[in-house]
Amino acid sequence: MDVAAAEASPEQKAVSAHSMNSSLREQALGHIFLGQLLAHMWSNNRHDIEVLKAEVDYGGYDVVLECDGILRHVQLKTRFRGSTVAQVDVNTKLLAKPGGCVIWVEFDPQTMTLDKFYWFGGAPGTPLPALGGRISKHSRGNSLGEKNERPIHRVVPKGRFEVLDSIAALVTKLFG
Repeated sequence: MDVAAAEASPEQKAVSAHSMNSSLREQALGHIFLGQLLAHMWSNNRHDIEVLKAEVDYGGYDVVLECDGILRHVQLKTRFRGSTVAQVDVNTKLLAKPGGCVIWVEFDPQTMTLDKFYWFGGAPGTPLPALGGRISKHSRGNSLGEKNERPIHRVVPKGRFEVLDSIAALVTKLFG
């Protein structure tokens, strides 16, 4: 066994596991998020909700939510508490979707508990605000080590997101 790995703190091990198993983590957090959202809505007598999950990320969204006639195309992003990530890449195709928005979920890396939400979107019934002009780049370099641009993705800094401390506040942003 690697000595450095054996001496790592539980928090360091949790962060490492999140990096190595990011696809599984994203799926788990998506389910946790939807579970909390639906539980909150149910307990507040808002039963008219539909959830449609995208099988592929072609259209710029991960999930479509509809409640009381309000449609939201949602791109989900995640970050663990204490992360230094200060921006996300957003697919420009989301601009053309009804009620497009980005929900950036912050979670505890050990318990997977959702801590807070970062909101980027307009009021119910309005389109996604402008993304800005900074084109994102691939995280990995090509054979020459160059990180090519991703022409249909824009970098949106964390400062453009509104911090929400509860699922209740998020539901209000989504559906009023």
